[in-house]
Amino acid sequence: MKFGPIPIDTAEGAVLAHATTAGERRLRKAHRLSAEDVSLLKSAGISEVVAAVLAPDDLSEDAAAEKIAESMIHRNVEAKPAATGRVNLHAQAAGIFTVDAAMINAMNAVDPTITIATLAQHAPVENGQMVATVKIIPFAVASALVDAVARICASGEIFAVNAYQPVRVGVIQTVLPGIKPSVLDKTLRVTEARLARSGVRLTAERRT
Repeated sequence: MKFGPIPIDTAEGAVLAHATTAGERRLRKAHRLSAEDVSLLKSAGISEVVAAVLAPDDLSEDAAAEKIAESMIHRNVEAKPAATGRVNLHAQAAGIFTVDAAMINAMNAVDPTITIATLAQHAPVENGQMVATVKIIPFAVASALVDAVARICASGEIFAVNAYQPVRVGVIQTVLPGIKPSVLDKTLRVTEARLARSGVRLTAERRT
């Protein structure tokens, strides 16, 4: 990848380093310039842009992040669409998060342009919570580096959300002098809500 000022006449296909305004249109950062974009910029009097030009063996930041995420072996985890070089992975169930730290470290050691971050080992998670992210730092990265990370991913399960198993529980509340029934009612509601996040169903209550 080459990065720096580029004459507008040769900028088609380049990736903008900064948001650029041309007339009434604003081209966002990381936008890949089309022939129409180049014509618009020239009409606005812009003679050069700061941009990245991908080499033939480069992958764009989004394509690289997607390829790494697709290579990961995991359970109860869903990868979201790539954006700005990032793919976020979210839990598909409430449970306990487990991760192979050695694999994560090996992936992060391939090259500083590629980073993978996760929650801590045995972290409790809720359904839909983000548990990991893949981030490509520059606008593009060599495909050989992405392939190296993908090979590490292929060696086994990298992380998982171990879903809580649904069970039924009962609650016993001790009634002391001076305690209002409303306090016990609130305690029951709060306890029931907390248990529900773990897939536990409260089926009985006794007050003694």
